[in-house]
Amino acid sequence: MDAVRVSALRQHLAGTGWLEVVGGFAGSLRRSVSRRGAGGLLLVGTEAYEPWHLAAHLEDEAAWSDVPRLAPTLLRHRPPAGAPAHLAQDLRRLTEARRGATVLVVAPSAAGAPLLERVQDARRHGATVLAVDGAAPADAGDLGGLAHERLAVGTAADEPFDLAQHLVSAAAGQPPARRSALDRLADLAGRLTAAPAISRW
Repeated sequence: MDAVRVSALRQHLAGTGWLEVVGGFAGSLRRSVSRRGAGGLLLVGTEAYEPWHLAAHLEDEAAWSDVPRLAPTLLRHRPPAGAPAHLAQDLRRLTEARRGATVLVVAPSAAGAPLLERVQDARRHGATVLAVDGAAPADAGDLGGLAHERLAVGTAADEPFDLAQHLVSAAAGQPPARRSALDRLADLAGRLTAAPAISRW
């Protein structure tokens, strides 16, 4: 993401309350993976959408912020035979998730029954479920009911789904501070334009 695009995004969102909302959601994600007894972060998309870029950005933030549990395990609906170990994890991991695990569901459209069933299993066994989705709040559906916390990108002044994910990952890497969420997110523009760490994605 280039500096001009980041600057334009910040200007467009200034005063909308969206940066505060993103900062609050990202703070919940960071606290969930940092709390005592926390397990890993399981990141899953829909059958039609795999959140590769978010996985890579969260891995970068985990390294930069020294919060290793921000680095996710990407779960895939149909990993191909012979995929590298970090790209071969499937939805069965959701069924095995227990207390301490954090599940982050990224769904620009309807999540689908098979995914929702496994997310429900994870929640029933004590996992914390967070969701980033493209539906308006009134259309949250079953995913909204399962998530402990939900970021509805559909309300983000029509900002593209991928830009919202950039903001979430960058904000999740920021340590808690007494400054406002707006001030903290304003400092992220430089980091978003910096060269990424070497990534396996």
